[in-house]
Amino acid sequence: MSAMSEFRKKNITAPLFKVFKSILPPLSQTEQEAMESGSVWWDGDLFAGSPDWNKMLSYPTPKLNKDEQSFIDNELKTLMSMLDDYKIVHEDRDLPKPVWDFIKSKGFFALIIPKEYGGKAFSAYANSTIVTTIATRSLSTAVTVMVPNSLGPGELLAHYGTQAEKDRWLPGLADGTEVPCFALTGPEAGSDAGGIPDMGRVVKEQFEGKETLGIRVSWSKRYITLAPVATVLGLAFKLQDPDALLGDKVDIGITCALIPTSHEGVVIGDRHFPMGLAFMNGTTYGEDVFIPMDWVIGGAPMVGKGWRMLVECLSAGRGISLPALGSACGHLTARMTGAYSYVRKQFGLSIGKFEGVQESLARIGGLTYQLEAARKFTTGALDLGQSPAVVTAISKYHMTEMARTVIDDALDIQAGSGIQCGPKNYLASAYWGIPVAITVEGANILTRNLMIFGQGATRCHPYVLGELQAAANPNEKEGLEQFDELLFKHIAFGTKNFFGALGQGLTGGLLNSAPVSGPTKKYYKQLTRMSKALALCADVSMLVLGGDLKRREMISARLGDVLSNLYLASATLKHFEEQGRQAEDLPMLSWAIERNLYEIGKAFSGFFQNFGHKAIANTLKVVVFPFGISYKMPADDIAKAICKVLLKPSEARDRLTHLCYVGDKNDANTAMFEMESAFQAMYKVEPIEKKIAIAAAKGTMPRKLAAKVAAPLAVEKGIITQVEADELLAADELRFAAISVDSFTPEEFAGISKVIKDDKVA
Repeated sequence: MSAMSEFRKKNITAPLFKVFKSILPPLSQTEQEAMESGSVWWDGDLFAGSPDWNKMLSYPTPKLNKDEQSFIDNELKTLMSMLDDYKIVHEDRDLPKPVWDFIKSKGFFALIIPKEYGGKAFSAYANSTIVTTIATRSLSTAVTVMVPNSLGPGELLAHYGTQAEKDRWLPGLADGTEVPCFALTGPEAGSDAGGIPDMGRVVKEQFEGKETLGIRVSWSKRYITLAPVATVLGLAFKLQDPDALLGDKVDIGITCALIPTSHEGVVIGDRHFPMGLAFMNGTTYGEDVFIPMDWVIGGAPMVGKGWRMLVECLSAGRGISLPALGSACGHLTARMTGAYSYVRKQFGLSIGKFEGVQESLARIGGLTYQLEAARKFTTGALDLGQSPAVVTAISKYHMTEMARTVIDDALDIQAGSGIQCGPKNYLASAYWGIPVAITVEGANILTRNLMIFGQGATRCHPYVLGELQAAANPNEKEGLEQFDELLFKHIAFGTKNFFGALGQGLTGGLLNSAPVSGPTKKYYKQLTRMSKALALCADVSMLVLGGDLKRREMISARLGDVLSNLYLASATLKHFEEQGRQAEDLPMLSWAIERNLYEIGKAFSGFFQNFGHKAIANTLKVVVFPFGISYKMPADDIAKAICKVLLKPSEARDRLTHLCYVGDKNDANTAMFEMESAFQAMYKVEPIEKKIAIAAAKGTMPRKLAAKVAAPLAVEKGIITQVEADELLAADELRFAAISVDSFTPEEFAGISKVIKDDKVA
């Protein structure tokens, strides 16, 4: 080693290393395992300030294979036709037995189980597609299907189980004879799941006639989906070994086990009532229950490794299930509320022609386009073998928040018809389910404020994780060597980003390259500019705030918002390319990305305002935005162009909403079919309506007559033919049925008899 290197290490690196270690917040084992879990993918490029757009566009487009497509065309289609969500939620408060039996026997609980055990071994993209489609018809059914295919016994066994455990459990989970649940959350451990108080201790006892090494465990869990009907309980608890039966370590740590719910001492059955929905969710208890050691997932070698198992699986699963529910809300509202906006008329016009409605409808269309883009992009990463913890956290948070927005907008537009519960209301359950999606697999407040940037700052940064690992190295000399190697690379990285951000700010990003030409070229340039700005501001934040950044959650959240919107915009650009750069889709893409850029600018504005070190904040602001923040929300003309897509039958509308299950007249519930039929019929007779409107404008016909009055009068006056009148009246009949709402007699309201017939619907 050169004298210069030794001098640098002794006089520069060593003092900085000492300071670095002193400002670091103490990391618990669970925090460290969470920090190191998963992988880094496209988020790493964005965080580093130099996104390689050609690399992003070269990622494979997720596609369904032959088996997946067949399952969707057959088993899924049959299931969808069986679902009457109103009956499930309001009358039975459970799935009907034929639906339960169909789900179990046809492999809906086996989507991720390997084929050698009787499972489907479907891709993450197919899993997500199936859940999204189900959720457009019945959220309670979608949750029932998604949970066994997310974090739970099947996933944990496939990754960590012994061969004996796989042979014991996976075939039953695949054919539905076993129903799984996984119990992590309890009264004292919600967001801080690593702080679970449920405790087990290693013991040796008689079990089934022989001395057995095992665990005495007590637990109290709540919010556990499928617990009331589960046959096998996945359980997370802390394990201790006070008698040194496994070794000399007393506090072993979080451990996961599989316990038959028929086992003595296991208590299940009680139900919660989450937002009035009908999926099975409840409690489980156990007091000093003995389980053999080989019931631990992975056996004795995996004791104490439960937290890493959970966070690694959740890093992937978080990107599938809840984002699928979010995407479903987009598909549902874009198709159905778009149709409603056309067939519902006030003041003689479809309400979708009014700009106030168009503002909300455009938001639905733009967000739906981005929801589907993010769903495909994220599940595509998972199918590449990635487990990107930050990306899946972004997807979970933002896609459920976008779902909240589109459902609120849909109810604003549908107004009275949206708030009346009954078989005809296809929005109500989705609305009630939003808080469920917001809450589970990482509550959204936690995810935004602690996880996205908090984890991204270490996992996505090219040097910080290595520096943290060097600081945590118990070998001081070795840690210093590691830190020295990284420190000056980090300094060079930061310097490059400082001048890069300044150059980008002065030129407005106009000199950046883009992988495509045409109308989307400008967006790539701006995203590169904002990526460089994020890299600079993130580095400065970590340098100046140090360990305080962990507690400055509002600052962390804003930087997370920047990273998130960069990711969502990336997904949207890729989706546009994969769809063949369709001109009709450009308004949705433009709306989504211009909103992303606006949100990035808003996040940076809040960051500069609240950073706390005014001189540094002002310097960063001048470097990144020397001429001010110029990003604005999408123009009204873009919103109007989106509404044109949603207010008429077209390939663009079908592309945007292709996972919304409309069904047919033979389904268990036909409300969505009725709305779609009315929409198609009314669009077909629009030229006939225009003839009558023109005649009314000329004074030949009275204005604003009901169709049943206007049609025969228009025939009499020679304005339309009898065939046209018949078409108009038939379409108007469909329209009226579609916009009608349910009403109930007192007896029916009390649940005594079923809903009144269509001819009494008001």
